[in-house]
Amino acid sequence: MMKNWYVVVLLFIGLNPILGQNNISVADKNELKLISKHFKDGTLDSATLSTFPINLINNQYYISFLAKINSDFDKLSLTQSKYIIGNPIRNIVSIKMPIEASESLTSLNGVDYLVLARKVNHQLDKAVHDVRADSVHQGIALPQGFKGKNVFIGVTDWGFDYTHPAFYDSTLNQTRIIAAWDQFKTSGPHPQGFNYGTEHVGASALLAAGSDTANIYSYSTHGTHVASIAGGCGAGTAYRGVAYDANFLFVTFLVDEAAVLDAWEWMYQKAQAAGKRLVINMSWGLYHFGTLDGNSLLSQAITAYSDLGVVFVNSAGNNGNVNFHLKKTFNNDQLNSKVDFYSYAANANMWGQSIHAWGEVGHSFSNGIVVKNASNTILAESPFYSTDYTNSYIDSFLLAGTDTIFYNVAADSAHPLNQKPQMRLRVKCTNTALKILLKSTAVDGTVNYWNVTELITDVGNWGMPFAYSGTGTTPGDADHGISEPSCSDDVISVAAYAPSYQTPGGATVGGGLASFSSHGPRYDGVMKPDISAPGVSICSAISSYTDAAYTTISSVTFNNKTYDYAKFSGTSMSGPVVAGVCALILEANPWLSAAQVKLLIKETARTDNFTGAIPVLGSPMWGMGKLNAYAAVKEALALVEAPENTFENAWNVYPNPVIETLHFTLVDELPKECTIVDAQGKCVMLPIQDEHVSVKHLKAGQYTMQINMNGRIQSVTFIKAN
Repeated sequence: MMKNWYVVVLLFIGLNPILGQNNISVADKNELKLISKHFKDGTLDSATLSTFPINLINNQYYISFLAKINSDFDKLSLTQSKYIIGNPIRNIVSIKMPIEASESLTSLNGVDYLVLARKVNHQLDKAVHDVRADSVHQGIALPQGFKGKNVFIGVTDWGFDYTHPAFYDSTLNQTRIIAAWDQFKTSGPHPQGFNYGTEHVGASALLAAGSDTANIYSYSTHGTHVASIAGGCGAGTAYRGVAYDANFLFVTFLVDEAAVLDAWEWMYQKAQAAGKRLVINMSWGLYHFGTLDGNSLLSQAITAYSDLGVVFVNSAGNNGNVNFHLKKTFNNDQLNSKVDFYSYAANANMWGQSIHAWGEVGHSFSNGIVVKNASNTILAESPFYSTDYTNSYIDSFLLAGTDTIFYNVAADSAHPLNQKPQMRLRVKCTNTALKILLKSTAVDGTVNYWNVTELITDVGNWGMPFAYSGTGTTPGDADHGISEPSCSDDVISVAAYAPSYQTPGGATVGGGLASFSSHGPRYDGVMKPDISAPGVSICSAISSYTDAAYTTISSVTFNNKTYDYAKFSGTSMSGPVVAGVCALILEANPWLSAAQVKLLIKETARTDNFTGAIPVLGSPMWGMGKLNAYAAVKEALALVEAPENTFENAWNVYPNPVIETLHFTLVDELPKECTIVDAQGKCVMLPIQDEHVSVKHLKAGQYTMQINMNGRIQSVTFIKAN
């Protein structure tokens, strides 16, 4: 057998109905079959739990799925059957199924498409100045300084220190963490509507917990570092984050897509209950889940939440310095390329390499592997496996002398979410003296391939090269390297560069693109990333509970405990810089849609001698350029300032003051609704009917009416009389 699938999950007798009833990819069907074969006496070992999206919840083992549902879906009946069902966002929902409930799989009515949730992996001072956020804090030529007040920043990650002074207000008197959900912690209480994990709400509960629990990443510090970049107060150091008056929501999630979907819903509910705008930062991603073209279920969920006003920010990936991608347009010919492997000695969880390939609708292709020695003599060769005819999971091996090379193949002739042919070919070869070549052929059409390291924990997220290996072979490139879910249409996808600053001698240094920052565009041609931000040697808070290695740059003492700051690099660091700026924008104008926030970020980007001239559609390295917080906030304010200070509206309202009904002077092209904002900033949506709006239920006072005219928010003030 090709991989240590020590996994447990579904009794095979209970598995058959779901494979026949619901639309599920060939890869997932076969993974579930493999899982069922290893179910023994209801026990699970650590390798099983680390490999698949299986979690111990309330003393039961659950497996996680994402599902696309229809009107026949019955959440109540499944919940009564001990399924854990998330709150659907449009037609996307998370499903966690207990092994004990496997016999009820036939009752999964209303599910159009089911996908086994994939495992997920993660990918200041100078940065704040570089993006001009310090000018926003100071309020230079602005109505006031903006620091993210009244905005929630949600961080989905691992390694949160709830006690760190970075998450307090600037006086270090009050925590700014509203709540945290540790999905790994079993003691409870569970969040309302979610029957797993532990929710900590309020200062006392957070301080008593101290940190999230050890998980697949042990006691990490990634989440603390990321969150402090977005909004840490600095705690007396120079390393203050971007939106240091914002509040936080933290979720330590169960390393799979279904848990992520639940985390977003929990954050959305918290923000709605508090009447706050929400920005969600995701400094993680993977290449071998989703469709990498914006059609995945996670991408569809992001769009649904974005339409509700949630702003999503995601690091673009850290594979810009790796030629882990190939692209081939076929004409009855063949592609050959050497597959480089990550060192087996460098990671105890190393399994092999995963080659994922996506083709064009209606154009099949075939893949296989070739084993050669150092002299390029062929020692063994697999057959070609076609996307048209590989209808079942292939688990096989090749013999090359005394060496065994394991491989498996899973393919779809037309993937259910985008109708494109796809194949995932995984290879294990521990003899470094051997060469493994990918071979691929097709009649026509274009195919894209990625070579990503595969761990037995299923969370490898770094690329390894496709390499030249003699005549007839093709080396790889670093193109089309944006991971899921950063390739989603409505995410702000963030590249990384080194922040620029002046030395004591007056010279300006830094500013160049980070070598590791993944390149776009998406393989379907859509431009990604969207923007770039500082992500090299970013100093930020470190969890005082971590067992990760780091070099201390600065320390503070708070409540008789030492808290450190250290420098990390990655698009994991550039993402929260953008998330913090989004919070500044939403404090300045809380009525902007998520799409408008993304557009502001892109349209106000700056260029310099490093970015060069940016094409109209953006750059595959820089997006629309470098983040410019000051310009973005100024533009956000321009959308809500009184019309006499910005531009002349094409409309007005009368009578003013008004008792019951406001009429519009403009009768053509009015939207169907308007936003009414009171003096405290609270807003309500009211319908526009027959060129008027009823305001008779409003209390007496001054209000602002805003309407969206051709994508631009325009406003007028009016007085509601008794």
